[in-house]
Amino acid sequence: MKLDSPINEIKGIGPKTEQLFQAIGVYTVGDILLYFPRDYERCPQIVPIDEMIPDRKNAICIRAPRSPVVNNRSRLKTTVLDVAGEERMLRVMWFRSPYIRTLIRAGGWYVLYGRVTVRNDQFYMEQPEIFSREEYERTRQTLRPIYSLTKGLTNRQVQKTVRLALSDIPLEMEYLPEDIRTRNQLSEYNFALRNMHLPADEESCILARTRFVFDEFFFFLLCMQLTKDSSSAWENSFSFRDHGYVEELAKRLPYNLTGAQRRAMEQIRDDMRSDKVMQRLVQGDVGSGKTIIAFLAMLDCAHNGLQSAIMAPTDVLAQQHYGKMRQLCESLELNYPIVLLTGSLSAEKRREAYETIEREPNVLIVGTHALIQEKVNYCNLALVVTDEQHRFGVKQREAFSFKGSHPHILVMSATPIPRTLAIILYGDLDISVIDEVPARRLPIKNCVVDPSYRDTAYRFMEKQIRAGHQIYVICPLVEASEQMEGENVTDYAKQLRDIFPEDIAIGSLNGRMKAEEKNRVMEDFLHNKIQILVSTTVVEVGVDVPNATVMMVENAERFGLAQLHQLRGRVGRGDAQSYCILMQGSESGRSNERLEILNHSNDGFYIAGEDLKMRGPGDFFGIRQSGDFSFKLADIYQDADVMGKAAYEVALIWKDDPKLQDPSHRILKERLKQYAGEDFALLNL
Repeated sequence: MKLDSPINEIKGIGPKTEQLFQAIGVYTVGDILLYFPRDYERCPQIVPIDEMIPDRKNAICIRAPRSPVVNNRSRLKTTVLDVAGEERMLRVMWFRSPYIRTLIRAGGWYVLYGRVTVRNDQFYMEQPEIFSREEYERTRQTLRPIYSLTKGLTNRQVQKTVRLALSDIPLEMEYLPEDIRTRNQLSEYNFALRNMHLPADEESCILARTRFVFDEFFFFLLCMQLTKDSSSAWENSFSFRDHGYVEELAKRLPYNLTGAQRRAMEQIRDDMRSDKVMQRLVQGDVGSGKTIIAFLAMLDCAHNGLQSAIMAPTDVLAQQHYGKMRQLCESLELNYPIVLLTGSLSAEKRREAYETIEREPNVLIVGTHALIQEKVNYCNLALVVTDEQHRFGVKQREAFSFKGSHPHILVMSATPIPRTLAIILYGDLDISVIDEVPARRLPIKNCVVDPSYRDTAYRFMEKQIRAGHQIYVICPLVEASEQMEGENVTDYAKQLRDIFPEDIAIGSLNGRMKAEEKNRVMEDFLHNKIQILVSTTVVEVGVDVPNATVMMVENAERFGLAQLHQLRGRVGRGDAQSYCILMQGSESGRSNERLEILNHSNDGFYIAGEDLKMRGPGDFFGIRQSGDFSFKLADIYQDADVMGKAAYEVALIWKDDPKLQDPSHRILKERLKQYAGEDFALLNL
């Protein structure tokens, strides 16, 4: 069996299971080996039925009074087994699993491991795993990998498939030079691969993860360096006159820019008039006013007879930018052409947009990924603004750079990355920091509470809705999971519909929804057709809803502080006082300490820095707080030290062998080609 062999070559993978694996992006043997666990767990001690703790995973040892009964009349074909403690009855249930009745025999001893819930004073354990006593005790001695799953695929299936793949493939050739591994105390590749999936112990697991985190940073930064080398020398072919135009526009705004906004505006203005093409990042905290700076730069282009474009991550946000740009031009009495281009436009509207872009030399263009399609012919594109850069990346910036005569690139990011990390991650960009919030913004009021406060929170939320405002509720999970504890969007939205009056509309949003459906939900929320939006962190990059005044985050301890701060930035965008309620499900003193940092500060850069100080080697897993840059494992906050080491090694290679021509780098270059994929052609090699 080879790495590129289809997944169905592994024993036990039939057509149906193959489709389930394909649903999680696993098509080959190599894919399953690089489908790393999202968490690990140690199984708990076995407890008597009477000592089970609700809303947690418990392990119980039972003697089956009979074989389970299959209820074929149930829509889910439920398999049920009732077992008794001295004081409690427990109903054990499996769904769509009639084969369970053949696994459990009357009089046999079994260990059941699963989540326990209580409904109407009845204890339930749903979808538990079944072990023999000996098998469970062996399992307790190891770290169990927990994988992200899709409906119909179990954690045990993934574990079994990984074991079979690991046992049947040849060893991979090490591609990192030995001096790099020695300097950074990195484990060998095959050791790391095995211990990511089947860790011998916690130390081996950390060593394995560190190796793959290093690799992710190393190849990302190497690609960034190679891209920078090819783009940093581009000559500025655009002519800008009237040096004071943007300053005059700024004076006509209905509010005063902060000092940080003025500095960023001046840096952008000077860049666009320099000898080289601008490559600049504007990094600003939530609510710091980055968008108006981008709009002023676009108006500067229009005034000088040049085209500009701003690319947003979603159709809804693009439409909102378009509306705000039109309002701005109207308030400033400017008559520049403005066009919207998104994937959701009708064919006729898209054709009209293409024609305007090709015809109007100073058009202001607002859109999504549709802006980099081949059909778009820019006649005079001088500036490209990418909103929320980490959703796009180098490839999209490169695509824009080859539209016309290498336009200026302005990147906007609300991720509060400490400057030392930003310099590494955005090594190909100059950096402007907007570290002041406009005085007109009211600071958000925060509170950290436990679940006993939930009813009070619901009453407060209804009061806010009756005052005409809207609410976000964030859950860590899309749906209930047998592998992961925490509130989920699907069930939570249903619960709220039972709690709140019928005239309060409740909607739900998650990353698994199709783009059209997500856009529809966000539009409904934007226009107050939905008063409470229950969502995962997909709203982190969302539309500006000034009417939203409350953000409640369930299981807040599960999120990184920087991500919580990003989420909190969804409220506080209007004139009304806004609130953030952090509901913690854990009573850990450490989680309390972390959340209190957020409770007492609205400064994203301070919060990110404090979060870095509190992270330790055991804080690797759970919900990653920086989904930026599409890393599978690496987190720019908690793995900052590893990123620094990777940056150092990239700098050494760049100094000694920038073209990777040394024979010792032959295998490394081949691996870089695999990492970069079709982007490899863009690298300066």
